[in-house]
Amino acid sequence: MATNRMWRLARRPVGDIADEDLTWHEEPAATPGDGELLVEVRYLSLDPTNRTWMSDLPGYLPPVAVGDVMRGLGLGVVVESRHPRIPVGAKVSGLLGWQTHARVKGDSMFVHDPALDFSDEDYLGVLNHIGATAYFGVTEVAPPRAGDTFVVSAAAGAVGSLAGQIAKMRGARVVGIASTPDKCRYLTDELGFDAAIDRLAEDIGPGLDRTCPKGIDVYFDNVGGPILDACLARINLHARIALCGIISQYNATRPAPGPYHFPNLLIRRAKLEGFIILDYAMRFGEAFAELGAWMKAGKLRYRLDSIQGLENAVVGLRRLFSGENMGKMAVKVS
Repeated sequence: MATNRMWRLARRPVGDIADEDLTWHEEPAATPGDGELLVEVRYLSLDPTNRTWMSDLPGYLPPVAVGDVMRGLGLGVVVESRHPRIPVGAKVSGLLGWQTHARVKGDSMFVHDPALDFSDEDYLGVLNHIGATAYFGVTEVAPPRAGDTFVVSAAAGAVGSLAGQIAKMRGARVVGIASTPDKCRYLTDELGFDAAIDRLAEDIGPGLDRTCPKGIDVYFDNVGGPILDACLARINLHARIALCGIISQYNATRPAPGPYHFPNLLIRRAKLEGFIILDYAMRFGEAFAELGAWMKAGKLRYRLDSIQGLENAVVGLRRLFSGENMGKMAVKVS
């Protein structure tokens, strides 16, 4: 019998995640029941939403209960199956949790089609919730028109890097906000962004004035806080803002001030819309078909920033919040 190694939530974090907030456990892997699978987890996705799930606050999913295996999206291979349509050896993605062996309901898993010839890394970096978030955020929530100035924060991250590329394919002039010179070079030299702002090297306001002299038509927001406020101060008439994430506030211990330029939404007759990717779950196939075609054509690129070993998952999650990662942050479990 396989041994399941896992992280369980030990207590609710206050501020930044501490070592004592999660505890390591080992126990025999569970046996699947009717309609269930036992999945050996190969990759674990690390996402800002992991932090929100640890908090006892209202959200789009219930918080992880103290004592439970930490919730997380992952990719793995079926090693035992009691599901009539999913065989042993199939590769699947879904909520597998921070563990090496997950017992899950087969119908809750996305089954990879081997005929499509995509790698595990392709599914982890693009053909999942990350790619769908960028796709629907750009094509439906806040769609740019040809010639628009499109700004995206956390632009070298998993969602931001894809969103900027999709906006570029739709004819927008794309400006990315990142946190290091290397990330800015990655955006302009490798991903084809028109300009980049190193938010730690220059104040965000002057940086936006320099790179967006005609104002902002679309802002894809992953961070909230002062960067959102600076963008609100520079939006054009009928601007569109997609509120995808507010990572700057997930570890906050007190309410964030502002935004002070909120009245510009009225003055500029702009639209700000928050969205959760689960709202589009029934349409993931539509997104994956187009994202996959773009990857095959060499029009869409991604970078996987992975660390080795489930035991380092907490370290990896901290890297995500400190901004040390570039691209999709993940753990290579097995």
